[in-house]
Amino acid sequence: MSKFVTFGETMVLFEAATQGRLRYVPSFLKKIGGAESNVAIALTKLGHSATWFGKVSDDEMGHYVVREVKAEGVDTECVTYTTDAPTALYIKEHRREEELAVYYYRHDSAGSTLTKEDLAYEKIADASILHVTGITPLLSDSCYEAVLAGIQCAKEHGTFVSFDPNLRFALIHKLGEEVARQRLVTIAAQADLILPGLDEAKWLFGDMEEQDYLTKGIELGARKVVIKNGGDYSLFKDEQGTGKVNSFRVKQVVDPVGAGDGFAAGVLAGLLEKKSLEESVRMGAAVGALVIGVKGDIEGLPTRKEVDAFLCDDNKVYGGVSR
Repeated sequence: MSKFVTFGETMVLFEAATQGRLRYVPSFLKKIGGAESNVAIALTKLGHSATWFGKVSDDEMGHYVVREVKAEGVDTECVTYTTDAPTALYIKEHRREEELAVYYYRHDSAGSTLTKEDLAYEKIADASILHVTGITPLLSDSCYEAVLAGIQCAKEHGTFVSFDPNLRFALIHKLGEEVARQRLVTIAAQADLILPGLDEAKWLFGDMEEQDYLTKGIELGARKVVIKNGGDYSLFKDEQGTGKVNSFRVKQVVDPVGAGDGFAAGVLAGLLEKKSLEESVRMGAAVGALVIGVKGDIEGLPTRKEVDAFLCDDNKVYGGVSR
């Protein structure tokens, strides 16, 4: 039994092998990336069992995605396949040092055809945590219905529900801002843990003071709320109280994509281990700091040994002050 289960679209990633505009790039590195599978992979590296499933095309790209996720130790036995739609792709462009652009090709993809009939309900029922993001419910109406059905199953079986809004504005603009907001707030109101960035909280709930977003999340029904303020700090609130955890500073940001997923995985790993929310947020901050030093969505995800060593390193920089 996996303690952690998640579902959503994982894409094939083509990352430019050299800097410069794509028109001048002669070769690419083939990888994978997807918010939900990133978190599942991160949790396995942190020592926890994890299940990911989704819908991919029954072709070489689809089988490549599943093989790569499975190779990281994630349970993929409930993935479904279709011959009616392609596996989504995205491309990373490194125009110059520390300037990254990402292009998505996911319109009418296999992942967007996921339905509530494709869900592995038995996995959700048996898990300790179900993690969902704000990406999947915006892919299509059937994906939104699937997310709601997954949450309902979790609620019926006492599975803790984690929600990371993970806003993708290309999807939001295509669907319509008001419809997208209504969907994500509906999901947030059913989550036990809400993990938005400060800018995401503002988009979801309007302009408020930072502390008010914590209160808003609790008023919606969440048991725990974490608000991330970029690389500076995170605020948190639960039944034990309210607090702040400063971020760890890094010397160089190589690739910020995937840092939020690493942060979420660190928080969730802490909760699985019955740590306090403050300790869990600190672990999330450590994972996020380690992720951004390596190119790729999953390549920089640290092992538990690396995270523990990082947290014990007296020479690291924490909250802008050397410890």
